[in-house]
Amino acid sequence: MDGLNIAELVERLGSDEDAVRKMAAFKLQSNIGDPSFTDVFISEGGLTNLRYLTLHASGNTLAYSLTCFSRLLEVDKGWDHINQDVVERVVELVVTHPLVNILRGAMAVLGAIVAHQRSPNTHSAQTETFGFRALKPAIAIYPQFLEKLVASLSAADHALCANALHLINALMRDAITNDGEAEWPRFIKRLQDLGVIKAVYGLMQSNALQDLAHPLLEFQALMKVLLRKWRDVPVDLHKPEHRRALKAIHLASNPEKIAETVEDLEDGRDGKNNKDGKDRKHNPEKWRRLGFETENPGLDFEDTGYLGMMDLADYVRKHANIFQRLLLEQSTLSPRTRCPIARASLAVTTILYDCFEVDGSDLDDTKAYLALETRSTYDKIFKPLILQWSRLHFAGLQAFSRLWKATGAEREDFLKLVDLVRVLLDAVVSEVKRDTSIQEVEGMIQDYDCERLRKIQMENLQLMYEDTWGHHLRQVRDELNHEALQFMKEQRIRCLLQGAWFTNGQGLEHDSSRMAPSDVKPIQTLRYVKLSHNRRYLHYGDFGEKEDQDPDLDTLHEKRKFFLTLYYPMTNSAPSSGPQSRFVCRIQYFRHYPTL
Repeated sequence: MDGLNIAELVERLGSDEDAVRKMAAFKLQSNIGDPSFTDVFISEGGLTNLRYLTLHASGNTLAYSLTCFSRLLEVDKGWDHINQDVVERVVELVVTHPLVNILRGAMAVLGAIVAHQRSPNTHSAQTETFGFRALKPAIAIYPQFLEKLVASLSAADHALCANALHLINALMRDAITNDGEAEWPRFIKRLQDLGVIKAVYGLMQSNALQDLAHPLLEFQALMKVLLRKWRDVPVDLHKPEHRRALKAIHLASNPEKIAETVEDLEDGRDGKNNKDGKDRKHNPEKWRRLGFETENPGLDFEDTGYLGMMDLADYVRKHANIFQRLLLEQSTLSPRTRCPIARASLAVTTILYDCFEVDGSDLDDTKAYLALETRSTYDKIFKPLILQWSRLHFAGLQAFSRLWKATGAEREDFLKLVDLVRVLLDAVVSEVKRDTSIQEVEGMIQDYDCERLRKIQMENLQLMYEDTWGHHLRQVRDELNHEALQFMKEQRIRCLLQGAWFTNGQGLEHDSSRMAPSDVKPIQTLRYVKLSHNRRYLHYGDFGEKEDQDPDLDTLHEKRKFFLTLYYPMTNSAPSSGPQSRFVCRIQYFRHYPTL
């Protein structure tokens, strides 16, 4: 701002010559973010000229003007100059203009408009110029806007990708917050159909992560908000879309073929042939054969809500053949040993929900994450696997079915299998790196066998007990050690006060120097040890054989000063019983410490 004449700059922005306007807009870029400069710039009437350039300029002049306008909105200035004409012009640029520098500025302006917070005093007419609602009339004129926006996520320019993703995040957040219950799911579905999940998943695994950290983390947090919102929607069979989803699940199971298989098996067991042409009766286990607990399937969705129904419906739609084959296999088994596919699907949904800590997230988590933004924490912060929810759900459900067969589980073992699958998915989700492909993750899930999972389960249980009871157990162990040492101390002192005989090793015969080595006979001597009454000296003497009466303390001429030290003898052999073994521990001590 030093040396810059704001009045002259405003005048040059309104010049008739494009070169003059372009240079003025270029200089304005570096100063417009300063609030003190902005106030003077607006007071000089510069905002009117800048808005005119945004609506009518082209080329680099337009690119610089859009950048200035977006930075002006970032400092919360210039909102009174935003109207439907400006929004429509910028949307048109996003759809029709090929230049990257113009697209960057245009998306930045739209992102600021959509993300702008409405104040409580805002008039109802002014609310139409903010949020997703401000863009809807222009999008109706240019319906390819969302497609162009999602396609920009694959651009080589990282700044353009960041601005496009920021705009998508703002649109999603505003739709989730302000749109009706039936409107925001349609908008999210449309973005998914355009490939936004695939595009963001690629960005999250790319090397451009540092340049896109903020919008990517915001998108990840929004995905958790969506999952939580879907989970909180209760399944209501009176709603047409919920009834249609449940009916699609039933029809995908191919009930006629399974009913024929069951009847043929029953006829074969009874030695009858069902060829009398009678109509088959209604299956009394219409929903239980799919794995629901009762014939009222709505009760099973209480914990997972509409999210569980979406996952199950998506599974049977994309993998209808696998679903039907699995049902046919289960129909040949007794009801007690059948794998409840529907309940297993809902259990996998709950497990994934817990693995990604969906309940612990919020839209403001991005600010907390950015405080940890370093390369070493990228793998901990970014979880691209959450964008592959559907494939993870399918892999988890396949693992559930595989483990059910491998363990020979029955109906009562359902919760035990749920715990095993929880260990499996938690281990995979926590150990994979950010750039690990979904194909590798699916392979890892299939590689885990029951024995390996049980080992991990026991290790986790041990860690849980250690966290819960470790301090208390260590305290009890220390107290027991102290009591044991005190007991050993008193026991040894009583033994030495009474006096005791101990083996003192083997010696040689007196005339062994005159005898041949083969004729030398070892002589075993004994040692009598007794502690003085004042417990200060340890008296002892060596004897050739044990006497009938224990020697008196006065007859023991050898003595050493007595020190009481408690220790555990380091030996791998089993401890022997009796006073002799107790004294060996003590004799080892005073052999190491000479007489003072």
